[in-house]
Amino acid sequence: MSDVGGQQPYRAGFACFVGRPNAGKSTLTNAIVGTKIAITSNKPQTTRHIIRAVLHRPESQLVLVDTPGLHRPRTLLGERLNDLVRSTWSEVDVIGLCIPADEPVGRGDRFITGELAELKATVIAVVTKTDLVDKKRLAEQLLAVSELGEFAAVVPVSAVSGHQVDTLVDVMTGYLPESPQLYPDDMLTDDPEQVLVAEMIREAALEGVRDELPHSIAVVVEEMIPEGQLMKIYADVYVERPSQKAIVIGHRGSRLKEVGTTARRQIEELLGTRVYLDLHVRVAKDWQRDPKQLRKLGF
Repeated sequence: MSDVGGQQPYRAGFACFVGRPNAGKSTLTNAIVGTKIAITSNKPQTTRHIIRAVLHRPESQLVLVDTPGLHRPRTLLGERLNDLVRSTWSEVDVIGLCIPADEPVGRGDRFITGELAELKATVIAVVTKTDLVDKKRLAEQLLAVSELGEFAAVVPVSAVSGHQVDTLVDVMTGYLPESPQLYPDDMLTDDPEQVLVAEMIREAALEGVRDELPHSIAVVVEEMIPEGQLMKIYADVYVERPSQKAIVIGHRGSRLKEVGTTARRQIEELLGTRVYLDLHVRVAKDWQRDPKQLRKLGF
């Protein structure tokens, strides 16, 4: 389909990656955009905010929406996250269903494929982590995936090596509607910086913390105050119980200091300026089950 003079029509629209936890969604988003926008962690349920990354090309604009993984909810927070996921799915033009190359297709993949079948979006199957398997295993996985459902395309990629990442973007862009540009050229994400900063602090706090904490950490950035060449950031890290507070702070504050150093480096990279980061750990009792607390913490 082309218009006068053989020019391709300009396309713009929204896309998102879905898949069971650890299917490589956030890593792939980061590989496509080339900056660290989506939070990646090897613990499931780390993506909470919908972060849009905007990919600019001469003939198109692909807006990536990062959603939490769909899961069987155990808490009020879980239910809200699932509602958030479904409402996002219904608003995008293209969905990339991520299935890792190194794990057999399972019940989780079938469950999500079934959920996607009812949507109007174009669904593309993305076989991720191809760098972890040999050619024979990859061929078997591609076949298994293509038998899962009706996909517009099946694309194998490796976010780590960059293999076929551009091809995937081409395929996804091809299914976007004809549309004028949606965002200005210099825009990478439409999320306020505060959300990205909070995500980076949260990611740093999750690293190396034992498995009992992944869902129990929330971060609220209270203030960001520019002072000359310096950005002063005051943030609170919320946990549910005093025992968790002790874990996050660590022996004589060593753990929290580490979190601060890691987060500060990443935030400085994001903002392109020196950062002073003031972190406090606070207890909000059972915040995941309390509607008032959830609202306060931005859910």
